[in-house]
Amino acid sequence: METQARRIVVISTGGTIASRWQGTGFAADAPGREVMATAAIPHGITSEIIDLFNVNSPRLTSAQQLTLLRTVHEVLADPGVDGIVVTHGTDTLEESAFLLDLHHHDPRPVVFTGAQKPLGAEGGDGPGNLYDALLTAATVRDLGVLVVFDGKVHAARGTVKTQTLAADAFADPSGPRVGKVGFGKVSIEHRPERPEPLPLPEPTATLPRVDMVMHHVDADALFVETAVEAGAQGIVLVATGAGNATPEFVAAISAAIERGVLVALTTRVQAGPVTEIYTHGGAVDLAGAGAVLTGTLRAGQARSAVLAALLSASRPGEREALLRRVVGEGAAALDEAAAA
Repeated sequence: METQARRIVVISTGGTIASRWQGTGFAADAPGREVMATAAIPHGITSEIIDLFNVNSPRLTSAQQLTLLRTVHEVLADPGVDGIVVTHGTDTLEESAFLLDLHHHDPRPVVFTGAQKPLGAEGGDGPGNLYDALLTAATVRDLGVLVVFDGKVHAARGTVKTQTLAADAFADPSGPRVGKVGFGKVSIEHRPERPEPLPLPEPTATLPRVDMVMHHVDADALFVETAVEAGAQGIVLVATGAGNATPEFVAAISAAIERGVLVALTTRVQAGPVTEIYTHGGAVDLAGAGAVLTGTLRAGQARSAVLAALLSASRPGEREALLRRVVGEGAAALDEAAAA
């Protein structure tokens, strides 16, 4: 008796994997069926295509990310679907994948992939990445949202783009990969830890403004203050070192938090956790002012965490506690905020 084929839905959103020459540069314009036509389909898998967007991923909006999130949940409402592959531009793939992972409560996988070379390029990486993503989506369970690229399987959390052009584009600089794909087999080496998934945002929810501000030599707090005046409900401070800035930043962050702004603290350093070590404007003082340290999450994913917290709670105390849970500080703070 033949084994029933695994049914994988491919959601196409554009990116380099769908890009063609436009006269002056490349841009996404190929529909999902053309992208799929470049790749071999692993044995025992059937695929279906949803053309959701066709954009270069730097142009992606939070509203589109929420549309992708809801589409994934709608697809998984069909028990006959075995997994999902999302083809996505590499520039903001890490943000979309992590946002979806924060809300993913299904044992079936959602696998993101893309390409560093455009559609039809000689020696292009898109077909191989797509094959590996399909195989992974048909094989694994209970791993959350994944990123499959260049024969490697990564957890959404912590995985960022580490190469602008090289085929081996993604990695978690602070943690191990989940596994690898080769010779028609997916090998799992590490199971990622994930917090309790968040509920889906309400369809009528108003998207909050969430800004990022980077510290550097000679930086002042102008852009923190500007973000607050522009109506930001969330701010990600991309600090130096283990999460350090200046006393002026501490004062501005404290004032922002007093006005109900949710503030996350990350670092521009590639790897390692944000940690309370230094004062005089360091992470000790920023944490004391109420900024939430994001562990090993970097800027884009820290912003996704802030966005998810803002969409999932209404009171400032709940939002802060929820953000702390999302970044890995545990559920105790959330329980205390809910009981208050």
